[in-house]
Amino acid sequence: MKLVSFRSSDGPKLGASIDDKVLDLQATYQAAVTDDALPALLSGMIAFLEGGQRAFDAATHAINVAAENPEKAVWSTDPLLSPIPNPKKLLLLAGNYASHIEEGGEVALSRSETTPRVFMKPPTTTIVATEEPIIIPPNGVFTDWEAEIGIVMGKRGKFISADEAYDYVAGYTAVNDVSERELKVKDSRVDRDGDEWFDWLNGKWFDTFAPVGPCLTTKDEIPDPNSLRIACRVNGETKQDANTGHMIFNCAQIVEFTSTLVTLEPGDIISTGTPAGVGHPDQKLVDGDVVEVEIEKIGVLRNPVVQG
Repeated sequence: MKLVSFRSSDGPKLGASIDDKVLDLQATYQAAVTDDALPALLSGMIAFLEGGQRAFDAATHAINVAAENPEKAVWSTDPLLSPIPNPKKLLLLAGNYASHIEEGGEVALSRSETTPRVFMKPPTTTIVATEEPIIIPPNGVFTDWEAEIGIVMGKRGKFISADEAYDYVAGYTAVNDVSERELKVKDSRVDRDGDEWFDWLNGKWFDTFAPVGPCLTTKDEIPDPNSLRIACRVNGETKQDANTGHMIFNCAQIVEFTSTLVTLEPGDIISTGTPAGVGHPDQKLVDGDVVEVEIEKIGVLRNPVVQG
């Protein structure tokens, strides 16, 4: 199923995307079953993920109710939020496609020669939903896109083996790891060792620089996340076109490695790196652009660009 979060007067709610409409899962379930505690598991995305199989079964029941008893279905027209509006962690990989590493003038090492490079973005200020704007900061010089598939964790775990990794995964979403590549932090400074790296990292942290969405596609619909087409378009022109099978470290290996660094929790997002098609100064984002990240079986994450 394709799960979404949407804005309501009561706060974020959980929905299912069905034929371009959003089914309010909790309200639909309650319309059919009145003497059950399960609706609490459908109150929001984190509650759903923490509810495990019971929550999945309740959501499936609500979807079946909508199909078999349409008069009981409750549909929402409220704006979409990011599918996981309040994740505890947003983790991302740098340099996980050889094509991206090589277009930057570096040599891509084999999987046996290296380890994933993991960094974080502050989720409460960087994450935005589909159709919400990417804001170019006033001190931005070269703001760029990065299409990525995001792993959404469904269970808490530490030191998870690659063989068990998918047992801990809830599903997948699309991420745009927006990056400011020429961050101007000061008119003049004496450069120190490490300054360039920190400039790179700080250029990832601006508000709105992590669009996520439009949905979370559950893992039962994506049995192999390492064979999906991934693309990015700017104003309709294709800038990236690749396959997740080109990743140096696949999704299971990424979960395994990341779980040696931090405890992974339900709702945590691990964005898995971007393929070639970024980092070219003649095609930076500008006010008025529209960026689309499209991933097979997930959908299109679409964001306008505005100058801050």
